[in-house]
Amino acid sequence: MTATPATETTQSTGTTGAYEATDRTVPTRSRDRARYDRDTVHAILDEAYVCHLGFVRDGAPVVLPTLFARVGESLYMHGSTGSRPLLAAGRTDPGLPVCVTVTHVDGLVLARSAFHHSLNYRSVVVHGTARQVTDEDECRTALDAMIDAVAPGRSGDVRPANARELAATAVIRVDLDEVSAKLRTGPSSDDAEDLGLPHWAGVVPVGRVYGTPVPAADLDPGIAVPDYLTAL
Repeated sequence: MTATPATETTQSTGTTGAYEATDRTVPTRSRDRARYDRDTVHAILDEAYVCHLGFVRDGAPVVLPTLFARVGESLYMHGSTGSRPLLAAGRTDPGLPVCVTVTHVDGLVLARSAFHHSLNYRSVVVHGTARQVTDEDECRTALDAMIDAVAPGRSGDVRPANARELAATAVIRVDLDEVSAKLRTGPSSDDAEDLGLPHWAGVVPVGRVYGTPVPAADLDPGIAVPDYLTAL
């Protein structure tokens, strides 16, 4: 099966502004935290490069962490051609039913009571069908996007995959059809009767931090750290 890349504005709901809410994308709790607009969903996805891919194998649920990237209205993931989910995506018709999740933790919300502890977070859940990509140009675009998701600009500063390496790599695509984001922001929330308790309450911010790049032991000492890594 040859997959065709989706465009940035094409989506099955026929709207470019928001994804349509479905039974699977409307949360059962805290519905006010759900978001369906593309700007919010895309921003959460584009800030991440690790997702969790869920599917059913031999009647049991399996969830795997894996690298991913968004290109337009599609998510791409890759792995060995011998990977079970990637094999299943290529062998089944129309593909492998999956659930993909991405989460950012932005803060630890500490309340005076144990019950009201929480997290400030941003998350996206995607329900869809994973299809194997067989078009070479689309595979290269997807693989470059995954490299750049980890370190923007890196795909232009490496040797491209050769034919043998491409043959050993499988790429799957999940279109953004059933999608929702969910967010929590703000301070802790305690019951009025607990406000006088002698316990600290507030938010501990959480963020991603990059350390100083460590060169490979066999790197030519004349090769400087690229600007795109310094920018991280």
